[in-house]
This record gives sequence, C-alpha cells and structure tokens, in this order.
Amino acid sequence: MSTTDLSQFPAIAFIGGGNMASAIIGGLIRQGLPQDRIQVVEPYAPQRQALQQQFGISALPAADSSLAQAQVFVWAVKPQTFAEAAAAVADYSRHALHLSVAAGIRSDSIAQWLGNDQIVRAMPNTPALVGQGMTGLFARPQVSAAQQQLAEQIIRTTGQLLWVQQESQLDAVTALSGSGPAYVFYFLEAMQQAGVEMGLPADQALQLAIGTFSGASALAAQSPESPSVLRERVTSKGGTTFAALEHMRGADIAAHFVGAMHAAERRAKALGDEFGG
Repeated sequence: MSTTDLSQFPAIAFIGGGNMASAIIGGLIRQGLPQDRIQVVEPYAPQRQALQQQFGISALPAADSSLAQAQVFVWAVKPQTFAEAAAAVADYSRHALHLSVAAGIRSDSIAQWLGNDQIVRAMPNTPALVGQGMTGLFARPQVSAAQQQLAEQIIRTTGQLLWVQQESQLDAVTALSGSGPAYVFYFLEAMQQAGVEMGLPADQALQLAIGTFSGASALAAQSPESPSVLRERVTSKGGTTFAALEHMRGADIAAHFVGAMHAAERRAKALGDEFGG
C-alpha cells in the first residue's frame, strides 16, 4: 500500500458515509490528509455521528453550498439512490473530479446527472477495510492525467489497483474482485465445516483455512508460475490432494464457479440498466 504524503491533497467530499467511504477516509487521514479538508454527506444520523467521532471530520445531513470548496467528490452511495443524491450535489460540483465506487452505475449516467464529464469509476472490494483491497478503475476521456493521479492516490490508501481501458470491463472486475471476497468466505466456511466434521475444533479449522488461503495467495503473487503450474506442483497422482481435486472435477466445481461469476457480471450490467439514466 502506498505511503504517499497527502498533506497537500485538495479538499475532498464524500457523498455517502458507509463502510467503503470509512475505509477510504481512514486511509487518507493515516497518510496525512488534514481532517478539515474532508466533508461527508450522510443522511443517517447514527452513521454521521460515528464518522464525526471516529475521524473528527465534518459530516452533513444533506448537501449544501459548503461542498463547493471540494475539488474531488467520492460517490459511495447505493446504486438506487445515486440519481437523487446527484441532483442535490450537481450545482456545487461542476468544477470537480468525481470518483464513483457505486456498483453498476455507468459514467454516462453520472455525467448526465452531474453535468460533468470528469468522472472516474472504481470497483473496490471489502478488504479495503483492512488496507488489502483490490480495485479496478476506469477514467472517461475528459479526465486529465493529473486527475487520474488524484484518483490513484485516493484508492492506494486502501490497497492495490489496476486501470481498465473499457468501462464495460468493470462488470467483469465486479464479478471477480468486487464480489470475490464473498467467494473466499464461502470456501472458508466449507473448509471450516469439513475440519469440524473430521474432528478439529471449529477455531482451529478456521485458523487452518484462513492461513492456507492467505499463504497460497502470497505464493501465487510472488511466483512467476501460473496457478495451474503451482497446483500441479502440490498434486501427486494418487495422493491426498489428487483425491480432493478429482472429487471437485467430478462435481464440475470449476464450471459452476465460473458460471457463478458470469451471474455476478450479468447482475452488474443489470444494475446499470435498472438505475442508470
């Protein structure tokens, strides 16, 4: 994760103050962004108070003219509320860069709602909450190189990032990494269940499962070899790993897993159709 000093970063406003906004705000403050340069619009009073107490920032119940000082807006609202929120903010933000982390909402819709083409879309995931996120980014042509750098500085506070060249590819990013942590948790649950059924205490089974996932991921990240080669290296014919993988092949697990991600991609596209302008 980046350790860039953000003490000179421009004022930033968050529209929506939920988990992803909190993850980014925390990262920005840890890397030196003064609290007085951060504003949040959060209608839900308990969440607004929690943000004020945790970060010492200005949190508003609704958009007002004070937002006009912000040079960057981060959109962390639910897809179904984006259009309404944008209508309240548009008059104060036509000069600014807009970074959206709202799933599915396409930049054409955002540009229409805000009267502004300076838009970067981001698809983060929940490991951003612990600084281990993986985020895909797309910039409209009107976004300058300097503005892309601003977007990168924001997202790097939460982990890794990559840029895609076509906005439609963000639906695939959503399916792979955006929804991906849930797949990992699903497999962790199954591994824990198996461990318990085989006689291990639940806490030990979970510790073994988590350690295995994190270690295998670290090995895959550092190795020049492909995942298939790494898998083959730990699979001796007739051995225990071979027995497990043969069972998975018999159940067509890979095809079902790939199919599940296609379902997630279709839903990401449908969100854009359903809630876009």
